[in-house]
Amino acid sequence: MFGIVIGNALQSLVFTAIGVLGLGVALGPAHAQKYPQRAIRFIIPFSAGGAADIPARILGQKLSERFNQQVVIENRSGAGSTMGAELASRAAPDGYTLFMISNTHFVSAALYKKLTYDALNDFTPISQMTSAPNVLVVHPSLPVNSIKELIRLAKLQPNRIDFASSGNGSTQHLTGALFMKMADIRLTHVPYRGSAPATADLLAGQVTVGFPGIAGMLPFINSGKLRALGVTGAKRALQLPQVPTIAEAGVAGYEMVAWFGVSGPKLMARDLQLQIHGELLQALKSHDFQKNLQSAGHEIVFQETPEKFYDFLKMESIKWAQVVRDSGARVE
Repeated sequence: MFGIVIGNALQSLVFTAIGVLGLGVALGPAHAQKYPQRAIRFIIPFSAGGAADIPARILGQKLSERFNQQVVIENRSGAGSTMGAELASRAAPDGYTLFMISNTHFVSAALYKKLTYDALNDFTPISQMTSAPNVLVVHPSLPVNSIKELIRLAKLQPNRIDFASSGNGSTQHLTGALFMKMADIRLTHVPYRGSAPATADLLAGQVTVGFPGIAGMLPFINSGKLRALGVTGAKRALQLPQVPTIAEAGVAGYEMVAWFGVSGPKLMARDLQLQIHGELLQALKSHDFQKNLQSAGHEIVFQETPEKFYDFLKMESIKWAQVVRDSGARVE
């Protein structure tokens, strides 16, 4: 997938030219100029302040230091991350546009039938960076204090309890859809254009249930503005050790974890791909970066080569297509 194939005629022409010039050297890298020479755009297909935005900004700052160039965060939310993905897929593969890829990217590929890009093959893989569970929170006006109480109330009032998500096809959407399926309840899905407006209405009590990322919810949970009933991962979160997993709180076998990584547009030159991958790994391995990400509710995860990240992405595309089918989630 990552090699460059040169046709026989072109190959012959290249070697003839080298022979005429008397150059006994291999062809050099695709980019003679040192990279980067200007600011790098980092497209985040989610709204500012959400679970994906926080690690992106921490990474952007670290990469700015390593590259000695500004990394500009560009939030392009909407339609389950597909708006940002479409923009990134059309960008020049020159290393000056990076894209935050996540499991939502493949969830949307399964939900939306007419995308203008191939979710797996229209991007250049670089590496995963983090994974993080979400948390099931409720507004204090909802008279429940546990997962079992929420399920009991939802069974008594089918479709009368709203749950907010950051958009159709988002991880929050699918997290809620899978919860409903496994708990055998019916909530009314209310999709928003990103995490920020969903959180605002959740805090105001306009909707009463949500499945957001942990990092942005900690101040509201600690202040009592929202009540945490369960985390979506297989183990309890370090930031919320008192909150059980949804599985141990009454929905056996439930698990849903978000992950985030970095990719570029299709056909990015191999030397650029490797250079950015190397800088990303050095950032992820730094102590201050790990401390900042962990405090934001994320676990550091990376692949040692872009090829391994591509293998991971391929498995994820298959996995999430199946999860979408099994959960019954759909775009309203």
